[in-house]
Amino acid sequence: MSSCTETPVDRRRIATAAAAIRPHIRRTPILRIDGGDLGLSAFPLTLKLELFQHSGSFKARGAFTNLLLRPVPPAGVVAASGGNHGAAVAFAARQLGVAARIFVPTCASPAKIQRIREYGATLVITGERYADALAASELEASESGAMQVHAFDQDETLLGQGTLGLELEEQAPELETLLVSVGGGGLVGGIAAWYGGRVKVVGVEPELSPTLTEALLAGGPVDAETNGIAADSLAPRRVGERVFPIARDHVAKVYLVSDDDIRRAQEVLWGAVRIVAEPGGAAAFAALLSGRYRPAAGEHVGVVISGGNTLAVDFAR
Repeated sequence: MSSCTETPVDRRRIATAAAAIRPHIRRTPILRIDGGDLGLSAFPLTLKLELFQHSGSFKARGAFTNLLLRPVPPAGVVAASGGNHGAAVAFAARQLGVAARIFVPTCASPAKIQRIREYGATLVITGERYADALAASELEASESGAMQVHAFDQDETLLGQGTLGLELEEQAPELETLLVSVGGGGLVGGIAAWYGGRVKVVGVEPELSPTLTEALLAGGPVDAETNGIAADSLAPRRVGERVFPIARDHVAKVYLVSDDDIRRAQEVLWGAVRIVAEPGGAAAFAALLSGRYRPAAGEHVGVVISGGNTLAVDFAR
């Protein structure tokens, strides 16, 4: 799948990816607040607001890295997605003048489907879960000759997502711990590869989609449950093969949060700082709010708010 599978995902290659995509992505802001502002104990807290990225999530980083660092055939690109990756590939393809065909499952949110259509890609809605859309996209790629852009298990995707870590280190070099939502693991893998243990990277995933948790218990990627409120963004069938060794070596801990925890995190982010995060984008913060992760006194914690593609803002009432 990757054009450079024998070369590791490391800081040098992440920096190269960052230079390539810099003209095409936003340097998203950070928000420095105190934990007490969110009903937590007093500790320094930095939110990385990646929901303000092009296409509404961090996925634009990996999408542009794939399209800029890999040779794109005349047939264009094809991608499977729960929604955010598809929107990102559609956006990058439009910006670079490339044809794109995006496959999403029926659980994809209306907001994400709308974005894909707005960006002009051909949209195919098929199957109940991400794995179904992935199988359909693989068939399409084999028949058409289009380049497949994997949502997480691709070197270039990991490199692109790792640029968030590079950027955040420049913005907040004082961070000691960083909480990151986990689905297939592209974001946490890329960020962990960038920091390489210099910051404690903590993964957070839904109890109903424990892909990385199950993989770490089994010693490798295995099929896991794929349900819950964040199923459109954090529920692939298994964590990526390329992701797993990075997570095993450089992710300090993985915490599970409930759907209720995630809903509460959305509500608090809106109520306290007027951030509208989608469920997957709020999952990392849910680990703090629920007490699953408890910072030490004075510990400087960062949280990636990874996406904001949602039309449902009932929690904002």
